[in-house]
This record gives sequence, structure tokens and C-alpha cells, in this order.
Amino acid sequence: MLKYLIKRVLWMIPMLIGISLISFFIMHLAPGDITNNEAAFNPKASEESRQKLRELYHLDKPVIVQYGLWLKRMVQLDFGNSFKPHQKPVFWQTTDKDGNVTKGMIQEALPVTLMINILGLIITLSLAIPLGILAARKYQGWQDRSITLFNFIGFSIPGFWLSLLLMYWLGVVNNWLPISGLHSLNYENLSTWGKLTDSLSHLIMPVLIPSVTGLAGITLFVKNGMLDVLNQDYITTARAKGLNEHKVIYTHALRNALLPLITIIGLSIPGLIGGSVIAETIFAIDGMGKLFFDSVTSRDFPVIMGILTIGSALTLVGNLVADIAYAWADPRVRRGVVRS
Repeated sequence: MLKYLIKRVLWMIPMLIGISLISFFIMHLAPGDITNNEAAFNPKASEESRQKLRELYHLDKPVIVQYGLWLKRMVQLDFGNSFKPHQKPVFWQTTDKDGNVTKGMIQEALPVTLMINILGLIITLSLAIPLGILAARKYQGWQDRSITLFNFIGFSIPGFWLSLLLMYWLGVVNNWLPISGLHSLNYENLSTWGKLTDSLSHLIMPVLIPSVTGLAGITLFVKNGMLDVLNQDYITTARAKGLNEHKVIYTHALRNALLPLITIIGLSIPGLIGGSVIAETIFAIDGMGKLFFDSVTSRDFPVIMGILTIGSALTLVGNLVADIAYAWADPRVRRGVVRS
């Protein structure tokens, strides 16, 4: 098992470099660069000043040379500085000669996105697994039909429409929940309990959106997995031996039924960034999704490449986690891993 893990981790390195190379070239196929934005905000910007900007950011060099310069910094976990006027570091904090610390843009945004999506994933799994089991046990009963109807509704609701609907109903009409940000303006003046309740109230809608939109799909995966397992011979044998239904379902059937779900959860790790674009933009939350959206619209290449690289690394880690979880859940896979 250890040998297998070492091989997988080492294989992730050339994979990450290959993905970053493709992303870098595709990104540079897009028309325009940072100098177009500079000229748009300053109509008096001359071609000479734009050329100086290209030289400053190495945009005048061939793409392969630009990639080589970027890769050299990336190996040192240095994604450079943003093209924006504040010139913040892309990935991690830096300290100047006066001892002033400037936090990295991804360093500030990533914990926010992870917190929101992990909370949403916990809520989704807590509801989807019991609902999927119930739908499988009561297959074609009223419980199954009701859950199937809920799944169809969940699949058909666009996330952005649900976000706007909840903002209007819960925030504007009834004024029950705040509609933007993670904290109120008077957050620093609140008591400890007040800060906690304020933060929780701001998190309800951003966490609810990925929970509702993801619940339908995961419930369906659990239901189909349980239906497949419950028809296996060893489940029939377990029932014939007189085991109670609770033990048959949760001890013998559930562990094997969750194998497809392990893959879905592992591959959903990179979706934490892409799936956050809509919610974070609508609710004005400074997370990875909003940062990516703002960077694309402003042609901020270093930030875009930093986020794409982090997303690629999360994809590879997600695959590795899924494989490890498979080996834990299924002894047949674990024995196959050992032989390899």
C-alpha cells in the first residue's frame, strides 16, 4: 500500500506540470491582456506605455518563455504578484524589508471557500445518505416516489436562480437573514455571542445553496447503490440467517453501496472552486470563486494561473483520496493494490 501511494504521489508531479502547461497556453489564446484594461481605464494611455507594461510583466516574450519563467517560480510555490495596482502576492504572504506582512490573495480566499463548501457537504451527506437508504428500502412506495420528485426538483433548479430567490424572500422581503458578506458592519463591536450569531446568519444562505443543489444527485447515487447491493446474494443470505434488518442495511449493505459515492466525493474536491463562483459572486463573499471571476474579467493572469494550479492539485489529490477510500471500503481493491 505504501509503495502504491508513493508511486501515485510521484506521478502527480508530471501530471500537474502537464495540466499547468495546457492551461497556460489556453489562457494566452484569449484575446487581450492586462494592458487592454489599463488602456480602457486610462484613455490617454499611449502605445509606448502599454509596451512598457508588457515588458514589465514579460508579456512581450514568447509564450513558452513566459511559461518557463512562471514554472520556475511555481516550483518554489511562488505564483508572483497580481497585475492589479495593489500588487498583492498571489499565493502566500510576503514580508517587506520594513517587516510589513502582505497576505496572499489565495491565502485569504481559500479558507472561506473551504469552510462554506465543507459545511455544505456535511449537511448534504447527513441528509442524502438517510434519504437514499429510505428510497431504496421503500422502493416504488410513497416514500420513494416523494424523494424521486424532490430529486427532479433539485436537478431542475438553477443555483443562481435559487440564490436570488432566497435573497429576495429571506433577506429583502422578510429581513430574516443578511444578503451579502460574511460579517455585519458593526461586527467588531459585537460580543462573542453576537459575533457567533452574526457569522452563522451570514453563512446560512451561502451554505444552503450548494447543499440543496447537491442533495438531489447524491441521494440518487445512494439509492441506486443500495438497490444494487440489496439484490446481491450475500444480502439474501444474511437475511436468511435471521439477522435483523437494521444490521443487514447498515453493516452489510451500506458500506458497499457507498463505493460509487466515494468517487463522487473525491472528484468534487476541485468543484469547491468552480461551484463557488455563482454563490460567492451573488452574495459578495471574498472566496476563491469570486476571486477567480474577478481575475478572469480583469485579465489578471498570475491569479488565474494560481487558482487553476490549485484546482488541478485538488483534482489529483481528490483522485488519490478516492482510491485510498476505495481500498479501505473494499478488501478486493485493497488486495489488488498490494499486489501492484
